Amino acid sequence: MIRLIDTTELDILKDDPVRPHLEKLGAGKQVYVLDDLSAVICIAYTNSVPTDEKQLEYYTQAACQDGQHGSIAVAYTVWSNKTGAGKDIIFAVRDLFLADPRINRLVTMSPKTEIAKRFHTKNGATLLNDNADSYNFEYQL
Repeated sequence: MIRLIDTTELDILKDDPVRPHLEKLGAGKQVYVLDDLSAVICIAYTNSVPTDEKQLEYYTQAACQDGQHGSIAVAYTVWSNKTGAGKDIIFAVRDLFLADPRINRLVTMSPKTEIAKRFHTKNGATLLNDNADSYNFEYQL
């Protein structure tokens, strides 16, 4: 149902409506897709919850300095092209991280929009931080 993106599918990343300018692959970052490519989620692994893009990049790099990655999975961009697929991919990565002892939190760095707020609260996430440019929500693991 969910898998890591294959390098032959890199063109899918150009469709990111949330943060198209951020690097999606590299140390401390992974991209997951639903098998039918109806949803994409970009994850950065950190040890602190970022409130903006600069912190996201800094925390990701800092967590990867020893060749490992952080224990917090940060969903910093999610998009879909089918109704319900965004919810499906959030819950699919949550289930994946439930089984991974290296990950102890799943949080978002969501755009500061009512759509994002409604989406995450409707799907059971808790609002952690209301930042200047983003919201952080947490899904229980």
